Amino acid sequence: MPDRLNDSYYRATANGWETQRPLDYALDCDVAVIGGGFTGLSAALACAEKGLKVALLEAQSIGFGASGRNGGQLIPGLRWSMREIDAAFGRERAKAIFDLAWGAGARVHDRIVKHDIPCDLKSGHLEAAYKPGHFEDMRREAEFLSREFGWDSVDVVGPADISKHINGGDYHGGLYDSKGGHFHPLNYALGLAKAAKAAGVLIFENTAAQTPLDRGSYVEIAAGAGSLNARHVIIATDNWTGDIAPELGRYTVPIMNYNIATAPLPNADQLFPSDAAVADSRFVLNYFRLSADKRLIFGGGEKYVRRPPADIAGFVRKHMVEVFPSLAQTRIDYAWGGAVGVTMNRLPHMGRKGNVFYAHGFSGHGALVTTVAGEVMAEAVLGTMSQFDVFASLPHSRFPGGKWLAQPLATLGLLYYAMRDRL
Repeated sequence: MPDRLNDSYYRATANGWETQRPLDYALDCDVAVIGGGFTGLSAALACAEKGLKVALLEAQSIGFGASGRNGGQLIPGLRWSMREIDAAFGRERAKAIFDLAWGAGARVHDRIVKHDIPCDLKSGHLEAAYKPGHFEDMRREAEFLSREFGWDSVDVVGPADISKHINGGDYHGGLYDSKGGHFHPLNYALGLAKAAKAAGVLIFENTAAQTPLDRGSYVEIAAGAGSLNARHVIIATDNWTGDIAPELGRYTVPIMNYNIATAPLPNADQLFPSDAAVADSRFVLNYFRLSADKRLIFGGGEKYVRRPPADIAGFVRKHMVEVFPSLAQTRIDYAWGGAVGVTMNRLPHMGRKGNVFYAHGFSGHGALVTTVAGEVMAEAVLGTMSQFDVFASLPHSRFPGGKWLAQPLATLGLLYYAMRDRL
């Protein structure tokens, strides 16, 4: 991936971290975790806390993938509404899904507090209605969450009151959730890595793992110049999952997202009176927030090919100016991008094959749920499967078209919904 895709505000403001040496010897352990993002780090830390000997392999650097590049938005729940989940799976399963997915924010908050992770954590998230019909749907969802699941942190914000949270975008109201929020994602990842290392996890960076070979009583992994034998393996590589487990790679396609960070804004508090993170309700959504130093971090637009725009800043700027015309001449200091792993149904894909566990395909909604995914896989390694099975039992289909046609076919479908959203 070209370096300019990682020229991010997060890299420029990352907390200190001592790069860990690559694996160059043979190692035995209880659990090998592949992937140094939120999912893998959470899994490794939770396993170590349970007394297991853990090694974590990261092909690049900690937080290199989506965990270190995302918009930093902490949005409770999943891509499906609770009404959709309740209708599709029934109340008993819906309650189990709700407890895990909507409870993820508390787990992330507890990790940040427990390990004293400095990551600019702030409370408050606004889902802004792009169309009047979207607002009516949001209102029904808020009533359902409160009535059926006791989720009482959501305020329905009418069109006349939207300026309490954002001045821009001409939105038709929205939902403000005080249990949502935003943070510096790379610093959260680095904080998890430091906590994991302190708990005894052996972390190896610049160590690419090969396909794990399940030998029955153990799993063998060739990695860099070294090798691992582990009782269990956790694959937490999201968009790179197909590289080490090709059959799992069929369940996701990569969608490229791009972000910018402006120069610090003198009128930041006027644009964002409540300092909430905002994501709108378009199919190809805009999402934005203020950084700790009052920059606008804005994500907008999608690309369905890996090749980035020639001018990333220019690509995102036009979306920013649609929402905030007054910022048309504002300097952009950072521009970066990365891939989001998307499943057919936009729900995370988790499961187990023998001694190998996996989680990927968080579909742009993973800043909170990834921590839960890692922790429930750690429980599953020790035989407690109940919470793991909540996610592992979600239905999934492979993208049609095989290795060569899956991406083009998925692109056609995504473009259809994106165009329909603008009508």
